[in-house]
Amino acid sequence: MITSTLLMLAVGLFAGIMGAILGIGGGMIITPIITLALGLDIKYAIGASIIAVIATSSGSTIAFLKDDVLNLRVAMFLEIATTIGAIVGAILTGIFHPAILYFLFGSLLIFSSWNMYRKLRSGKEILKRAKPDKWAQKFNLNSSYFDKNLNKQIDYQVENIPGGLSIMFGAGIASGMLGIGSGAFKVMAMDNAMKMPLKPSSATSNLMMGVTAAASASVYFFNGSIKPGIAVPLALGILVGAAIGSRIMQHLPSRVIRMIFIPILLYLGLQMIFKAFGVTIVTI
Repeated sequence: MITSTLLMLAVGLFAGIMGAILGIGGGMIITPIITLALGLDIKYAIGASIIAVIATSSGSTIAFLKDDVLNLRVAMFLEIATTIGAIVGAILTGIFHPAILYFLFGSLLIFSSWNMYRKLRSGKEILKRAKPDKWAQKFNLNSSYFDKNLNKQIDYQVENIPGGLSIMFGAGIASGMLGIGSGAFKVMAMDNAMKMPLKPSSATSNLMMGVTAAASASVYFFNGSIKPGIAVPLALGILVGAAIGSRIMQHLPSRVIRMIFIPILLYLGLQMIFKAFGVTIVTI
């Protein structure tokens, strides 16, 4: 019992650190560990993943808000599109074959990893146009943050608001129909489509994930998928890890975060494409 609790705390600590740095849910970290390595039922892994996302969001968002890294206005805009998409996805369940959606969204993630690689090669992190996006100006979405790695204030512009909203609407549909997390899609929408720097994209994604997960947590609680013996030590470890990860992220070069994120996007994309053809690597 004590060994299991300590192990869950350690797994949660690691998942919280990585989730806060990358702006993704802890599900892709926790699920493989507690199902493959520990042999626990996938039902409890899914419930633990929901708790992981909420805990990661709670632990990291406090630090990101305090340091003014996340973009609240962008978060509200994209969360509206995600929520509507999730509702539409739930309504459309059974109309489209899941394999088609897995293939399309997997391809989108792979394409996004390529775009991230191109951005890594070019070294251009901040968008500065002579004529800012009219929608970004109208809704006051452009912002700034203090980069603790560069030790200076970074002003950045946001563009292609319709493109970001479209990606998040599609991600919401995928979440509603396939039951997958959309943390990677959130970062992708902000970083690739809306041209936000990676650090504010990651911080904003952390806030949005918690809102999305909290909406579905009660369903998993009442159907018995959340097992306290697993979820509680995981959540405690994640809260500490997320607080640590949010501090580490702000001191890391954006290039390093991008180098970690690219293979994760590629892995998730390939995983979804394989699943489209009936091959499951690890449950998402």
